[in-house]
Amino acid sequence: MYKCIIIDDEELARGLLTSYISKLDYIELVADYENPIDAIQTLKANTIDLIFLDIQMPNLKGTDFAKMIPATTKIIFTTAYSEYALQGYELNALDYLLKPITFERFLQAVNKLETTESPNKYTNNTTITIKSGYDLHKIQLQHITHIESDSEYVNFYLEDGKKIMSHQTLKSLEKTLDPNLFMRVHRSFIVNKSKVTSLKGRDLLLSSINIPVSDSYYDKVKKELF
Repeated sequence: MYKCIIIDDEELARGLLTSYISKLDYIELVADYENPIDAIQTLKANTIDLIFLDIQMPNLKGTDFAKMIPATTKIIFTTAYSEYALQGYELNALDYLLKPITFERFLQAVNKLETTESPNKYTNNTTITIKSGYDLHKIQLQHITHIESDSEYVNFYLEDGKKIMSHQTLKSLEKTLDPNLFMRVHRSFIVNKSKVTSLKGRDLLLSSINIPVSDSYYDKVKKELF
């Protein structure tokens, strides 16, 4: 469970981020602040993993406050002004969100938090939250057989035959999945390792489903799965 705080002088912005965070079961909102100075005591008293930090605030700019934050605390800058993007990235921010912030863009930024953690970051992850349209699906990882790229979307295929479409790329998704459980085998496919039953030529068999293996992944597939 990651702990986060929000620092933004706009009440509506704080409320939107609060609602987004509440949809995720792996992030806890410790507090939200209008003034960055008020957040200092919370940062001293708690281990905060992530700060959603507005840049343009009346009392203290977020970019200046960021220099006071421990290096172990990640920052996602939020602002209505795109001209601050470069400055935000120069401060080694995890991401930079331009208002108004969509849930898809928020989720993409938060997923980067997991890619920066230690190799043991996946140990207790048994579920994944998938956004499909306006719906959120909490799915057990063991129930996913494979994932297929479909342009700017990915399709999650489940053991019960259901398919869930989500607006994200296979590349970004791959970074958030436990490599002990899932493996990229083709530019268009990721498979659940435990569902693979055999390799026939250049095809993996998952129950009655054939998944192609591309040349660039073939040796890795043979080494790790067989």
